[in-house]
Amino acid sequence: MPLDSPQRRRLPPLLRRAWYGLNQAFRRRIAHTGVTPDQFTAMRTLLEGEAEGSTQRDLTQAMSSDPNTVASLLERMEEAGWVERRPHERDGRAYRIRLLPAGREKYEVVRAEAIALQSEVLAGLPESQRELFLEQLDQVATACRKAAEDAPRASR
Repeated sequence: MPLDSPQRRRLPPLLRRAWYGLNQAFRRRIAHTGVTPDQFTAMRTLLEGEAEGSTQRDLTQAMSSDPNTVASLLERMEEAGWVERRPHERDGRAYRIRLLPAGREKYEVVRAEAIALQSEVLAGLPESQRELFLEQLDQVATACRKAAEDAPRASR
């Protein structure tokens, strides 16, 4: 059966459907907190990053996002008092971004919802296959990022 056959499962629509469903479920579950899924991802990434804070560039890469989206996201989070930006100690053009105590408190509330949702979604797989599935999904995500990096850029 050809890869693009309508009867065959195809990676792009499956990934999109999975991401969209997960994102919508998460967005609805955390709406009462005032935090968006992207803000939660930024909070988690900052907590898991360097103690002195991450640069916006590092955060953009870790979140698999684009610089303008992350800049806007951080602006709203800074206005909410969840993050702070301080000048980078060695790079005069960069800032270190750190999660503030108010951001950490929001993160903990939303994290409980994230864990519950992940557990619920992965319950569709036998327990013995869940970690393998996540490992394989990580491999697919890495291959997708590499394909994007290796793809020729359109000339303008």
